[in-house]
Amino acid sequence: MKIVLTSVYVGDQAKALAFYTDVLGFVKKEDVPIGEHRWLTVVSPEEPEGTQLLLEPDSHPAAVPFKQALMADGIPFTSFGVTDVKAEFERLKGLGVRFTQEPVHMGPVTTAVLDDTCGNLIQIAERT
Repeated sequence: MKIVLTSVYVGDQAKALAFYTDVLGFVKKEDVPIGEHRWLTVVSPEEPEGTQLLLEPDSHPAAVPFKQALMADGIPFTSFGVTDVKAEFERLKGLGVRFTQEPVHMGPVTTAVLDDTCGNLIQIAERT
């Protein structure tokens, strides 16, 4: 068994696609119209056949309060691996990304937390 798909809830799929591709550097994989929404996924350019991230509409009644609660408590929705957290932090900061946690070394990992502009906090992590 392996993980092939995971998701992050977004209010505006077009805005999310722009952020996740143009800013974070992911690549669009699937884009299939489904009623008023899309089956819209991105992947790492390093693993184009790897795990897909679904930019899932937050239209379910529980999704927005869930996102708001995580955001209010400062809890990241998910985590992405990077090879150099400090370099990625500087790159993204230079692109105007807002961080709620600058790089912090915590034992076997160094992490930072960013706001994805779609109502989620996302952790970037480097195994050290």
